[in-house]
Amino acid sequence: MHEMSIAMAVVDQVAEAAQAGAARSVSRVELEIGELAGVVPDALAFSFELACTGTPLEGAELVTRSVAARARCAPCTGEWAVGMPPDLSCPGCGSGTDVELLTGRELRILRVVWEDAPEPIPEEA
Repeated sequence: MHEMSIAMAVVDQVAEAAQAGAARSVSRVELEIGELAGVVPDALAFSFELACTGTPLEGAELVTRSVAARARCAPCTGEWAVGMPPDLSCPGCGSGTDVELLTGRELRILRVVWEDAPEPIPEEA
């Protein structure tokens, strides 16, 4: 289950940033996850809770925001929602050879809510 490795990486990054900013705890972490990132939200939430144990993130809330997959066709410049399973054939002209995936692969920390920090720390880790 790669959700555990993702959760551990997020916890490590946020804990390191919290320590650098002298925050003693983190109450909330918000992630942006693309529809095509291959992440199962429930599995990530479970893994996140386990990965937080014994860290400044213990008890932190995990909020995930889904990003729909969108693509653009180079020949006709049409854009469309790719969907699941992904359809990378342009609905406008039928091309499937010169298609750019615009969104849907994201996996990033959007925001962290710090507690007990003596001075403001950037919200992005």
